[in-house]
Amino acid sequence: MKTYRVAVLAGDGIGPELVRATIPILRLASHLYGFELIFEEALVGGTAIEATGKALPPETLEICKRSQAIFFGAVGGKQWENLPPEKQPERAALLPLRKTFSLFANIRPVYCYPELLDASPLKPEIASGVDLIIVRELTGGLYFGQPKGKIYTEQGERAIDTLVYETSEIERISIIAFEIALRRKKILTLVDKANVLESSVLWRKTVKEISKNYPDVQLNFLYVDNAAMQMVLRPSQFDVLLCENLFGDILSDEAAGIAGSLGLLASASIGSTKFGLYEPAGGSAPDIAGKNIANPIAQILSGALMFEYSFHEEAAAQAIKTAVGDVLKEGYRTLDIAKGSSRYCSTEEFADKVAQKLEENFKNKK
Repeated sequence: MKTYRVAVLAGDGIGPELVRATIPILRLASHLYGFELIFEEALVGGTAIEATGKALPPETLEICKRSQAIFFGAVGGKQWENLPPEKQPERAALLPLRKTFSLFANIRPVYCYPELLDASPLKPEIASGVDLIIVRELTGGLYFGQPKGKIYTEQGERAIDTLVYETSEIERISIIAFEIALRRKKILTLVDKANVLESSVLWRKTVKEISKNYPDVQLNFLYVDNAAMQMVLRPSQFDVLLCENLFGDILSDEAAGIAGSLGLLASASIGSTKFGLYEPAGGSAPDIAGKNIANPIAQILSGALMFEYSFHEEAAAQAIKTAVGDVLKEGYRTLDIAKGSSRYCSTEEFADKVAQKLEENFKNKK
């Protein structure tokens, strides 16, 4: 039997309760679809700071290194906001993990469930049919370019950020985006600002060259300001959007708004190998932590992404996605997306219903 080892980093805030609710679903899916999961828990974020003094302890990093994927909850909270920026949970945990495992590609699927169109701020006829993926370059660009910092001049302070990209960085993320598009509607849109930025000119040149290896994929180009507008005017036109770091950061959160809640969106951070880090798009939400009301959908779907991208267990991944949709069709909602005649349920109850539907669907297939 195929066996996959997973490092479980639940973290802070709602992270532990979401992870705790999701693990039984992943175990059940692995049992039904013929593979085994070995979970190994480790501290990360603020809870790790409290216990060890570090947001990413060496012991946690070693557990990750002997795993094939990281299943991540959330990190951060008000009690650690006074720490120096480089020691705060978000920066001192996630960034080193991305660097250590060369996780240069962030994959953010955005799907508007027909049953949740009323949760979207867009008109139902605009949000309907939205099913896109944003592929964001994660380790280059303005966030990491050098020189960076502040200096003092006769005119006052001067802040410096440097936008730098190498051809090799663009090539590797482009290949991932084309491969994803090849499995979907075969439409890839590069988002850039090539009318102003030299880095965007290089992006266009490089992506055009890569596209020669993918003749079946339609390649489009869109300036980022127009892309932001099109995202709210007609988001259903998009299939896969390829973005440099800053543009992807902004557009992925805009796209999250279309779905109606960050609690609905999963994400994957991957590299050139099968190894990946899988986490909900939302944060630690400390204000609702421990109340059993947090929406587990993004965490559950992050598990499905892990099955798909790291383990290539597509059948199990799709089964989880289908089960989530089926529970929504039956009217069950957590508090953040509950409206009108919704059948309100807690975090654990929603996850339990997904597990029940997963098993029920599997039996019905036989």
